[in-house]
Amino acid sequence: MDSPARQTTTTGGILAAFGIDAVLVTVFAAIGRASHDEAAFAGLATTAGPFLLALIVGWLGVLAWRAPLAVRRTGIPLWIVTVAGGMLLRVLTGQGVQVAFVIVAASVLLLMLVGWRAVAALIVRRRAR
Repeated sequence: MDSPARQTTTTGGILAAFGIDAVLVTVFAAIGRASHDEAAFAGLATTAGPFLLALIVGWLGVLAWRAPLAVRRTGIPLWIVTVAGGMLLRVLTGQGVQVAFVIVAASVLLLMLVGWRAVAALIVRRRAR
């Protein structure tokens, strides 16, 4: 599923892919806050911040700009770094990290960070035919 995705390496495509990732991570945090009856926007930076920072580290670490839409080369490693790094940063900043939260975060971020890339790869493949 990765080869068609490697074709989108324009600056606009790279920025769009990063923007989608950042928006999805922020949406994940906002939904989580809302599901716990916390104000969706008040404190959003505190909740989303560790995951957004981990996302940036992931983008740099996996060289995501080389294949921003690639599911296996970019999406899966980026998901792992975002979840693991986000949880580590939550621990370091004194935020809660319960097992249920780790499972939910890992599942939702998998669907978000890898899922949109899988859909994009399918679209690119169909257009190429």
